[in-house]
This record gives sequence, C-alpha cells and structure tokens, in this order.
Amino acid sequence: MEFKDVFKDLRKKAGLSQNDAAEKLFVTRQAVSRWERGETIPEVETLRAASRLFGVSINALLGYPTDLQCQSCGMPITPEQMGREKDGTVNESYCKWCWDGGDFLAGCTMEEMVEYCLPYMPFGTPESNRRFLMDLLPSLERWKGPAEPQE
Repeated sequence: MEFKDVFKDLRKKAGLSQNDAAEKLFVTRQAVSRWERGETIPEVETLRAASRLFGVSINALLGYPTDLQCQSCGMPITPEQMGREKDGTVNESYCKWCWDGGDFLAGCTMEEMVEYCLPYMPFGTPESNRRFLMDLLPSLERWKGPAEPQE
C-alpha cells in the first residue's frame, strides 16, 4: 500500500475527519487532502506526529512491510504490538511486552526470559521449546554480547 492509502485508512479507523487529523497534526486540511490524493507526503516531523497519533511505525505509514521479530523475546510483532519510546513513537525492534517508555520492562536474564515465554508457546513440549528459545535468544539484539574488537 502507498502512504496515501495507509494514512486515509488509519484516519478513518480513528474516526477522524480530514479537519480533525489536520488539527491534531498542526497542518491544514488541504495538506491532509493532498496526502490522501497522493500529491505529497508529509515532512519527517509530521510523519513522527502521525506515527504517534495512529500508534504505528513510520515504516508502516509509508507502506513498507512490517514482518518484524522482537529482538528481546523473538515473538513476531505486528504494528499494534510494537513497543514505545518515551515520546510515544513506535520502536520496531521490541514488542510492547518487552519495551515501553524507552526501556526494557523487565531487567531479566536470558534464562528468565526463556521461562517467561514458555507458557505462551502453543506448540511442542516445554523442553523442546526451551531448547528452541535457548538457541534463538542469543541471536537477538538484546542478548548479543558486545562486539568483538577488530585487530
């Protein structure tokens, strides 16, 4: 989907008129109309504001694919499940159960994360799921060790 379609769909789902959206984004109704006709795309700061307003990432607004995986627990993330930064913008790297307000919700170890996730895994046995998570988590950004120094 293109920005014009994504924006219009999100605006309508939020129950906002073009005027309402314009007021919330501090732009004119004509600007919103031009976006929805595909004539222009908002500037970066306005995209950030729209991201906060609709609760989606800027990538989602721009129509980019969002096949993402939480870099803490490994769960696939939909736009509605993405974590939030302190300013309310979406963080595409972590789910809302791992990241909120610009920080991890639980300061746990990798082993504690495995045990936390196990009850939510509907497939396999607890032991096979534990092995799966112990193999997966070290490959995710949160659990990777510091980069090796280059010689």
